[in-house]
Amino acid sequence: MMVELQLWHLISLLVSFLGAAFGGMKWMFTQSMRQQEKQFASMETRRREGQAHWDERFSKIEAGQKEASQEWSRLERDLLGLKAELPVQYVRREDYIRGQSVLEAKMDALALRMENILLKEGRSKNG
Repeated sequence: MMVELQLWHLISLLVSFLGAAFGGMKWMFTQSMRQQEKQFASMETRRREGQAHWDERFSKIEAGQKEASQEWSRLERDLLGLKAELPVQYVRREDYIRGQSVLEAKMDALALRMENILLKEGRSKNG
């Protein structure tokens, strides 16, 4: 069995083979591009979800820091108020103690005078 091919048959077979090979490669390239686009879309979705997650976490941390900062400011303000009031109250307490001591000394002196007067009256009646 003998197969005779003419030049144009050979050329058409070659063109057909190259066309089929090119078509197959184009189809494979298209499939790989679709797969890559799906992967990139999936990666972008995960990136956005991760970004949203971290944005939420960072906003919570910032809110906590802002709250803590306000709390520290309030505490500092209260401490400064206490520093301002403390000397005034301490002096008042000290003054009260000093005044009370003076009153007690005067009462002791008055009691001594009354005792002396009573003793003098007792002597004068006896003698």
